[in-house]
Amino acid sequence: MNYLKEYIHRGLVFSGFGPIVFGIIIYILSKTVDNFSINGTGIILGIISTYIIAFVQAGSSVFYIIKSWTLLKSIFVQFISLFIVYLGSYLINSWIPFDIKVIMIFCAIFVISYIIIVLIVYITNKVISNKLNKVIK
Repeated sequence: MNYLKEYIHRGLVFSGFGPIVFGIIIYILSKTVDNFSINGTGIILGIISTYIIAFVQAGSSVFYIIKSWTLLKSIFVQFISLFIVYLGSYLINSWIPFDIKVIMIFCAIFVISYIIIVLIVYITNKVISNKLNKVIK
């Protein structure tokens, strides 16, 4: 299997959702935050960033089908790729300030959130697998 081709395919299929989410967030902020404004540069950066985030998020799911990789390696490579893209996007867009304390807080929240999501997915898949195995037996 060509994993790069599959990565790009998955990324392209789902990457359009990033800008849609960005648009919804901007709309909500414009309706709830007094004097909220965003300039053209902010809009373009936000659209490109959320597109890239969604592309990498969707594409990185291919790491779990690489047969020669262990589950731990897949989790780690996905984590690193997502971490770099999210942190880079947040800093480039000034969604968080370039301040070491804020970056450390972001890192802690990202790591904890990632671990929780991976555990939920792992446990859910384990439960489903066990149920299917019982049906097969």
